[in-house]
Amino acid sequence: MTQVVLGLGSNLDPQKHLCAGLEALNLLLKDLRCSPVFESLAVGYQGPNFHNLVVKGYTDSPLLKLDRQLKAIEADNGRYAPNRKGLPLDIDVLLYGDQVGTFGGELVLPRPEILCNAFVLWPLALLVPEQAHPVVGQSFAQLWQESDIQQQLWPVAFQWHGQSLTPQRLLESFPAPACLIKR
Repeated sequence: MTQVVLGLGSNLDPQKHLCAGLEALNLLLKDLRCSPVFESLAVGYQGPNFHNLVVKGYTDSPLLKLDRQLKAIEADNGRYAPNRKGLPLDIDVLLYGDQVGTFGGELVLPRPEILCNAFVLWPLALLVPEQAHPVVGQSFAQLWQESDIQQQLWPVAFQWHGQSLTPQRLLESFPAPACLIKR
């Protein structure tokens, strides 16, 4: 089994689409674990704010097969529907074991957005703080602590399977909408 870390995002009915994505991933991956959920301004995309989280699990699917399965989950949630008014569900492979490189001609691992988007790095630092970035070699907690990323980002309450994914202490420490969050 290979550990996989995925980034999920939605700016169109995020409670519905992120929960649908988590349900599908719960069937696809073993031992699924979720980060807190964060809201951020859209980055590189015009539209409403995004809700994002990171999940970790284990798979026996080869990388490119897993990527196709993730695209099917996105499609099931309207990602590729004509005339959609937002991004219902985006699922990106951030890490697949310790693999580094370009796979299938376009899938780059580790995903470059890890180091430039707070909505990826902060959840990673909370979910897998001691895990090292396979290229940089620093832990995700260290990378977050030392980052100079300046984006508006705040934790939001989010329920899945009757459980709160975002701890109350985090919600209280960073009330929405937070000023520019920079660690």
